Amino acid sequence: MGIADRENLMQVGIDARSSSPSVSLRKPKIRIVLVEDHAILREGLKALIEIESDFDIVGEFGSVEDCLEGIAGLQPDLLLTDLALPGRSGIELLAEIQRLSPLTRKLVLTAHENEEYIRAALNAGANGYVLKDANSAELMLAIRTVSTGQQFLCKAIASKILSGYLSGYAPGDQRTAVPAVTQSITEREREVLTRIALGNSNKLIARELGVSPKTVEKHRSNLMRKLQLHNAAAITMFAIRNGMTGSAPLGGSAPPSNRAPTRTQPLAAVRSLASAV
Repeated sequence: MGIADRENLMQVGIDARSSSPSVSLRKPKIRIVLVEDHAILREGLKALIEIESDFDIVGEFGSVEDCLEGIAGLQPDLLLTDLALPGRSGIELLAEIQRLSPLTRKLVLTAHENEEYIRAALNAGANGYVLKDANSAELMLAIRTVSTGQQFLCKAIASKILSGYLSGYAPGDQRTAVPAVTQSITEREREVLTRIALGNSNKLIARELGVSPKTVEKHRSNLMRKLQLHNAAAITMFAIRNGMTGSAPLGGSAPPSNRAPTRTQPLAAVRSLASAV
């Protein structure tokens, strides 16, 4: 094959060495829909998220009704929503999305850290929960984690809920009982699990506890086997859903009000987001 022939083949996307078409291995973007009623905050979120080359905002809505009208035609990979919205709440939206766009993963971004809201969101189908005071790196991690089929809780929520779960209850507590399996967890395993939830590596945990990394790995394996759960986020979510943490289980009680009473100041939140752009 002459030089001219090789050049012609390369111009049409053919590998001259194999004489076969070259194949693009570019990974498809994660298609995201935003639901946030404050326009300035929504625009700030969009600008922040689209800095990432693998994210694509395909829709943005200011209310549950608008989102329900548009999402069926979009079928996004991920829904990022607040809970406090005008009219119907974000919790109602989470339940409806399962019907209209069943393959869409659902991530909550909110100011509400009360366990009542966390549990209600998870029971409605949320796959992740992030507070609005999280930094941009944690939000990006949450989007990627949830979009790949995993669960995600921001560190502030995970450490708070997990601590309540592992500490158990005082005698006579009328809340849902801690599963018997947790009684087999040793004190050292509790210490390891708490640090896993905080995102610490095996080496860091080993240094803090004065043991070897291999010992930490053994404790980690024992914990996952005993609890039949694969990561700290799954353990924490299990605890919340089953009312095994700091407050009474939802049970048959009424869900949180459609519009939560406490909201972040949108301009302050946008300033925080913009600083990361």
